[in-house]
Amino acid sequence: MNTGKTVFAQLLEQLPLHQFRQCVKRYSGNYRVQSFTCLDQYLCLFFAQLTYRESLRDITTCLLGMQNKLYHMGIRGTIARSTLADANEKRDWRIYQDFAHILIHHARELYSKDSFGVTLQETVYALDSTTIDLCLALFPWAKFRTHKGAVKMHTLLDLRGNIPSFIAITDGKVHDVNALDMLIIEPGSFYIMDRGYVDFDRLYHIHQAQGFFVIRGKSNLMFHRQYSHPVDKTTGVRCDQTIKLSGPVSSVYYPGQLRRIKYADPAFLTNNFELAAKVIADLYKSRWQIELFFKWIKQHLRIKAFYGTSENAVKTQIWTAISVYVLIALVKKRMNLDITLYTFLQILSVSIFEKVDILQLVTNSAGIPENTYISNQLDLFDL
Repeated sequence: MNTGKTVFAQLLEQLPLHQFRQCVKRYSGNYRVQSFTCLDQYLCLFFAQLTYRESLRDITTCLLGMQNKLYHMGIRGTIARSTLADANEKRDWRIYQDFAHILIHHARELYSKDSFGVTLQETVYALDSTTIDLCLALFPWAKFRTHKGAVKMHTLLDLRGNIPSFIAITDGKVHDVNALDMLIIEPGSFYIMDRGYVDFDRLYHIHQAQGFFVIRGKSNLMFHRQYSHPVDKTTGVRCDQTIKLSGPVSSVYYPGQLRRIKYADPAFLTNNFELAAKVIADLYKSRWQIELFFKWIKQHLRIKAFYGTSENAVKTQIWTAISVYVLIALVKKRMNLDITLYTFLQILSVSIFEKVDILQLVTNSAGIPENTYISNQLDLFDL
């Protein structure tokens, strides 16, 4: 049992801080900073995400209440609400974006061999976005509707481990399909999308880049059936067809053949003609993992109530939340813990200042605590 380091300090050891300092140097984050560095700011926000702090005053009050432990937590600067607020407003949010991508790279390496329910060697991604509502009066830069503000978090989720490999944060007016322009397509990989991403010009770009897509087709799709392939209807597959688009615009944007698979009610479109129809349907079913990812981070991390109103402060907080999610997944994998991310996060949140080894902490929490109290008196309810 480690009695010398707090749980927070042990989590800090899992962070590649030398790479964090490189990110800070890249954007001159500590330029003319005397006491409260970018690392101090990151650790304060990291603490806030782990322990569900609701405001800047809440963060500083809790940390100052543990003043004698701050040095061992890695926080060297003087903590004040105004100092933390200024740092969120002025420190470049790309520092925390780049650091989150570093953690994502490490996590994807660890989870690269994991299964996600479909036996497939290729990398499989789910692409979707979630909208985070904001008050337009407080966040005037976050354009969405006439009287409503919002930001969108466009996410490409690696289904092996449910690790986000790409995230773009835009205002709410940016349509989901524009995220396809930001992606670097990996040849041989699968991209699973809902029908909001039906844009045949962009889908053909994926095809030309030798990537595969599985997307839910729209009900008004205009096409000509060229071939029908035999299917086993006991698996739920209704038809497996080779088609060509016949719409006046879509046929120009996507001149090649497509495969149309109808499974129960929805019909899917894909440019992969090798996999069985049932496998394609199972791939689309696995897209639900990205919905669970959005639900998880919205419920268990602080990305719906923000500590600042500027675009820089909002993006800093979101990227810090993402890095916390990825770090928790990293530590869970490295320690080979057989618990859910939610359970692990809950245990950490109430034990952050405890001086106990994380593995021992999780083991004790998973089992029934032993009664170490010894008394010669009889138990009143021992009948």
